[in-house]
Amino acid sequence: MDYRTISDGIAADIAAGRLAPGTRLPPQRQFAYERGIAVSTASRVYAELTRRGLVTGEVGRGTFIRAPVAAEDTALAETETGLINLEHVFSILPRQAADLSASLSAMLEPAALRAAFPPVRAGATARARTTASGFFTRGGWSADPETVLFTGAGRQGIAAAMAALAQPGDRIGVEALTYPIVKGMAARLGITLVPLALDADGVHPDAIAQAHRDAPLRGLYLQSVLQSPLGCTMSAERRRAIARLLAAHDLVCIEDAVYGFLCDEEPLAALAPDRVILIDSLSKRVAPGLSLGFVASPPALVERLTRTIRNGAWTAGGLPLALALHVMADGLAGRIGREKRADAAARHALAREMLAGLDVQGDPRAYHLWLTLPEAWNAERYAAAAARNGVAVSPASAFAIGPAAPPNGVRLALGSPPLARLGTGLQILRSLALNGDEAHVE
Repeated sequence: MDYRTISDGIAADIAAGRLAPGTRLPPQRQFAYERGIAVSTASRVYAELTRRGLVTGEVGRGTFIRAPVAAEDTALAETETGLINLEHVFSILPRQAADLSASLSAMLEPAALRAAFPPVRAGATARARTTASGFFTRGGWSADPETVLFTGAGRQGIAAAMAALAQPGDRIGVEALTYPIVKGMAARLGITLVPLALDADGVHPDAIAQAHRDAPLRGLYLQSVLQSPLGCTMSAERRRAIARLLAAHDLVCIEDAVYGFLCDEEPLAALAPDRVILIDSLSKRVAPGLSLGFVASPPALVERLTRTIRNGAWTAGGLPLALALHVMADGLAGRIGREKRADAAARHALAREMLAGLDVQGDPRAYHLWLTLPEAWNAERYAAAAARNGVAVSPASAFAIGPAAPPNGVRLALGSPPLARLGTGLQILRSLALNGDEAHVE
């Protein structure tokens, strides 16, 4: 029997729930014996399931059905009877809706709406670029308004930057654990993602240099602050080292700065403005439903990025752009961002208190942290057990790049649930980690 037919059958069992997340598949020799196929065919089946992202292999543990990866920008309903969502990194403050309603009422005037109806170019207007460059400043850095472009959302800016740097078949270096949506973007663009080793300071310069020596990279995609999923932030020395490396190897980096509003660190773009495409947005800072992608380009790449944004249909819409610029200009977006700093720090402190004694890491300013699991667990089985107990978390395999086994841990997103439900969810996770699969918190 063809290995693809067997793989399709297992994929159907997973989709139908007949094989639950965390289920351990038999060793390949046993699988081959049970199916009456050659061991080499079984090996190809397991490789195909891994390629499709349906299973994950852990050295010394076996091969497990993966928990499904939810889209990063799709919110789980937060109801009193639903899952406690510790999967998605977004936050909505209690007064946000009322404040936004008051602020945006002026945009419902006919004159304001008429001004938002015409089509928008990637560079919009000089006034829009000046407003946005002033708003997205950080650590003393601000973009030259002449280099600012807009997309519908931050992820569209990332996709446009990747498409501008690389052709199908080219390689882009990324952190070995990274934003899951980037994996789908690269697959659609035909780009190969090259995993780069991380340490407590973020991606290691030596890993970038070695990957580039192995085969030329066309660029990098990095998160320099509050990296997701690990929550690490590059030191000033690490940022300087990477800036020097970009110049030495003639590389361009896409810097994902969507979490930068939670801290004051100078971005990598400040150290290498000719070699960094900085991407920011309002999705985390304000809300996913009021999003706008902000692209600060090196001067030499503005024209290329403009064409890529236009050809990819990634240009911002007139009304979303007008709404976003309005809340930037009247100060509301900035105030919400400042309030979220305090909210993120408080939630992170609560999480560390609730998970005391477990192996957690992450910048205390972040809306997420990383939980390394006790040896008795694997990440897929833990995520499945957490879901059975009413809590949604993201296992390492959701973020992993390449064939290597991911670390045995889960990311916990802290911003979405009300504080009381966050505490309940953390208590459940602690009990599971310490007491095993049958743990239950009353």
